[in-house]
This record gives sequence, C-alpha cells and structure tokens, in this order.
Amino acid sequence: MNTPILETHSLGRDFKLPRASVTAKQQLRHAVVDVNISINAGDRLGIVGESGSGKTTLAKLLLRLDQPTSGSVNFMGQKLQGADMADFRRQVQIIFQDPRSSLDPRMAVEQIILEPLECLNFSQNHQARIDEVLQQVELDLVIRSRYPHELSGGQRQRVAIARALAAQPSVLVADEPVSALDVLVREEVLQLINRLINQLGLTLVLISHDLSVVAQLCDKVAVMQHGRIIESGATQSVFGNPQHQFTRELIAAVPQLPTLK
Repeated sequence: MNTPILETHSLGRDFKLPRASVTAKQQLRHAVVDVNISINAGDRLGIVGESGSGKTTLAKLLLRLDQPTSGSVNFMGQKLQGADMADFRRQVQIIFQDPRSSLDPRMAVEQIILEPLECLNFSQNHQARIDEVLQQVELDLVIRSRYPHELSGGQRQRVAIARALAAQPSVLVADEPVSALDVLVREEVLQLINRLINQLGLTLVLISHDLSVVAQLCDKVAVMQHGRIIESGATQSVFGNPQHQFTRELIAAVPQLPTLK
C-alpha cells in the first residue's frame, strides 16, 4: 500500500477573537475543525466551499505556512522536523490567487524564477532551468527581462506557475489560480495547468469556490463548511449525486446561462 504524499490527522486551527471587554472571556473562531484527508501521489484533489469555510486556512496548514492548534500534517508518512523543511519546500509549491500581489514588482521575471532556485539550492544550471520553465508555461524568453507591471494578467499568472515549477516539485497547491483572470485567459491557463499536471506527473491540491474549475481539473473533491469537511469522494459522484444539503445548495447556486431562442 502506497504511503500518502500528504495526510492530515484530526487537523484543527483556532483563532483568538478580540475581547469585547477586559473581563470578557476569550472567544475562539474554529477555522479548521477535525480535518482528516489523505492525498496520494498523482491525486487531483479539489477543496470547495463558500467564503470563510476554511479552505485557504487548510491550504496554509498543508503548506506549513501556519501551525495547527491540534492534529498534525504528515509528508510522505513523516512528521516534518526542522531539518526536513528544505526538501518539503522544494517538493510542495503554491500558485497564489492574485499574481499582481504575489510577484515582487521590483524584480524582473528572471529574478522571480531564480529566487526559489537559489533559496532551495537547486543543483542544475539555473539559467537553463529558467528558460525551460518559461517554455513550459508557453512564454517567450524575451520576457525574462520584463517586470510584472509590463505583463498582462495571464502572463503574470504564467510567471507565477513557472516560479512554482522551477524547483521541480511533486505537489502543487493552487489557491484560486484563475479567479483574477478574465474568461478567455482563464480557460487558457486552466488548460495549461491541466497539461502540466499530466506531463510532469504532479499531485494537485486545488482550492476554489468555482465548481466548474474543480470539475475540469480534479478527480476528487472535498466540500468544506464551517471548517469541517462535510462530504468527499470522486468529483463526478459528489457533483452528480450530492448527499449533503450544503453540497446541493452549492451546486444549485452555480450560475446558468439563459436559454437562447
């Protein structure tokens, strides 16, 4: 039996809320509650839910960008120690929602992609790797010297994808990767992500409120509400025959184009 590449055990994250008064009892917001998920190599897992359901907090916990209040996250069957984090950072990369805010405006594209190669001690030739990932995301190499403000939204997101791929990770966590793009560019970027996942054999964890994006990219889905996973399974099964009332409400809320006469 294969060891899951990422696995959580009773994962929880609480946040302290401001006190209403000096003598008031400290209140907590339970952002993630008792989450148990198992992600195998090659899986494409979509995590969906309404705003405030805990999706992004769960992603941060999986990425070790935040520490859980309870439970644990295992990588390749092991709890991560300090010495293991360098390899984990190379193996697990993220594509952020908004490329305008996730790319340093003071750095050219070449520097943006070079940074993770240097920080993660990537052993291969750095300049050759920059060219390679730019070609993988279908960008002309002339773009190396340009700055984020000189690029279109779709180009910026392709640079963000190239940066995530630079150190040859095995897992991509994508947090709403196309929500900041217009409709036509969004479809192109979705097709690009799908192709790269297939070609490179990556594991995908996709955070999204858009069910159509999850249906297009993911073969498994977990539905979150109030910090809990309330339903999970094969995407086709969950979307085709939802068992939980909240899942049915999410699907019913998807906008439908009117019938043209």
